[in-house]
Amino acid sequence: MKKILSFLLSCTMLVCMASVLTGCGGEGDGDVHVFYYNYSDTYISSVRTALGKQLTDAGVSYQDYDANGNQTTQTEQVQTAITKGAKVLVVNIVNTGSDDAAQGIVDMAKKENIPVVFFNREVSDTIVNGYDKCAFVGTDAAEAGHLQGEMIGEYLLANYDAYDLNKDGVISYILFKGEEGNNEAIYRTQYAVEDANKKLVAAGKPELNFYDASNNDKYLVDKNGQWSSTAANEYMTTALAAYSDSHNNMIELVICNNDGMAEGAITALNSVGYNTGVDKEGNVGKSIPVFGVDATDAAKDLIKKQKMAGTIKQDADGMAKAIALLTQNALDEKDLMDGTKDYNVDKKAAKIRIAYGKYLGE
Repeated sequence: MKKILSFLLSCTMLVCMASVLTGCGGEGDGDVHVFYYNYSDTYISSVRTALGKQLTDAGVSYQDYDANGNQTTQTEQVQTAITKGAKVLVVNIVNTGSDDAAQGIVDMAKKENIPVVFFNREVSDTIVNGYDKCAFVGTDAAEAGHLQGEMIGEYLLANYDAYDLNKDGVISYILFKGEEGNNEAIYRTQYAVEDANKKLVAAGKPELNFYDASNNDKYLVDKNGQWSSTAANEYMTTALAAYSDSHNNMIELVICNNDGMAEGAITALNSVGYNTGVDKEGNVGKSIPVFGVDATDAAKDLIKKQKMAGTIKQDADGMAKAIALLTQNALDEKDLMDGTKDYNVDKKAAKIRIAYGKYLGE
């Protein structure tokens, strides 16, 4: 009997440990079910950590899910959560290219009268306005691109000749786009270059020149839509084989849609002796400016070590706090937007915008 009781106790402990590891803060599978498009995304990982703490501190039981970049997987996860009796669905939608996936999730939730809070990866006003228990927490997609472009232009003008490595009077750049059809990626890609060019031209300098004249898109995209370090590293490594000091056409600027891609590009640059940071004697070696978005801890560390120039802060804690507020409202059967007067809320839909900010180091 003692052995049986000991075995049962061990099983109970394992179940509890599993609950902690998967984010379940209470009985069963949690009242709140949170669906992430991809755990491996660095910024999303930061949001997940912050939101988990917010919900835990509030005594809310929850369950996390990883779609691993697959919309079919995520939709099936939502169906499972609803079957389990979910009281609130918090969704970081995978497919942002159309309304289909988000609409499907809303339709399932609406049928069971379950509130839905979308976040980070934007859904349309039509989706949000189509269900009175639906809201979105995210950013102004264009703002990050504008801020990054301004930062790049200002940075280059501060010491233009030093960044013009081959002394041809023009700064050549490479740009890594996270995903096709995603508003954040679209606007970051567009405005990072446009706004940098405005700064340069106003100061009497020529516009930026994409390093590869044969590329009409003027960017390289992560074909898997993962905004990944790996994709940027592979692209950068290939580019550096043809565009280098030895060919007198070294790429002089790296623009990335997120910090993960910036990390990958920097790793590739390190392999050819660039952006290695400060050495033991306190000297900084050969370097070109690399810019990202998110202000992840890894990016902040790279900036501190002078391996990366700057990034745009996307406030993971602020986003998590807003999500937690709407989630608690849903659990308390209040209007989702109750208590949001201090937030920047859209006029045409129940959408909260978390502000971006420039980050060049502390």
